[in-house]
Amino acid sequence: MKGRVVRVLAVALAAVVFAGGCKKNVGTPEDNAVVETDEQEESEEQEELVVGFSCMNLSNPFYETLEAAIQTSLEEQGARLLVKNPSGDVQAQITQIQELIEEEVDAVILCPVDWEEITPALEALKEADIPVINLDTEVKETELVDAYIGSDNRNAGYVCGQDLIETKPDGGSVIIVECPAINSVNERITGFEEAVAEGGFEVLERINSSEQDIKTAMQEVLAENKQIDAVMCGNDEMALQVYETVKSAGRTDILIYGIDGSPAVKKLLAEGVNPMEGTGAQSPINIGKTAAETAKAIADGEDFEEEVHIETFFIDRENVEMYGTDGWQ
Repeated sequence: MKGRVVRVLAVALAAVVFAGGCKKNVGTPEDNAVVETDEQEESEEQEELVVGFSCMNLSNPFYETLEAAIQTSLEEQGARLLVKNPSGDVQAQITQIQELIEEEVDAVILCPVDWEEITPALEALKEADIPVINLDTEVKETELVDAYIGSDNRNAGYVCGQDLIETKPDGGSVIIVECPAINSVNERITGFEEAVAEGGFEVLERINSSEQDIKTAMQEVLAENKQIDAVMCGNDEMALQVYETVKSAGRTDILIYGIDGSPAVKKLLAEGVNPMEGTGAQSPINIGKTAAETAKAIADGEDFEEEVHIETFFIDRENVEMYGTDGWQ
């Protein structure tokens, strides 16, 4: 029994010596500080969120404002935005999205140049397990994105059609300026046509802005048609080109509608009587803020809305002062 106790004590002593021999810390307690596991986890949780942003064309004031809204909101949340500008080239956009994948961004906010041709880039993002927040123009393959945030585009066109019916109750002839490759524009034109469907309006001509120079095409339309009551445009940039052409031709009998609620169009409305009749207004500021919040929620594993439609409304001469002419709403 005594021998067994001695053997146990010997083993215990050896264990103590072995443990002491393994410890390499020397010097003061400060020199031997041990980093806690909890601190390591907290540090990992505080890693910077990096979000990629690819839009159609940053020369468009709408997208400039959208980018600024996203950037401001992400910075407030301690996140960073990487911006890519394809300048209206879908192949460039696909290449730039691959660059964002290689930079290992945490999420991508996307306004596609072409709602269908962007599909290979969406598939690459899915393969890389990078979430996608689709803005403004909805992609064709919606199952490849995690969330969609955009204006109520159909309503934006519909309110323009409603105004035309009220202004021209006897109907008339209409020119439509559109861009079939951009789904948001398609939705706006659809909403407009739904509104005027029973109003006795005939579509004389459709101008495809992706294939035709708007001003040249509009000059030809004006030369061929003496009676044109209105021109419905898919966005305010199109409407401004139509406005310049109509004004140069001295035609004061044509009503022009746009979609956006841009400062440039609002200034024309505030001037008084001219061919610019109104715009179906949207809010890039609210879209951008919602997109940034959604990207953060997805990255943090929190709940988020998979589909958000931001309110649109009609701005004309009577209410333009409510919204101001120096910026976007």
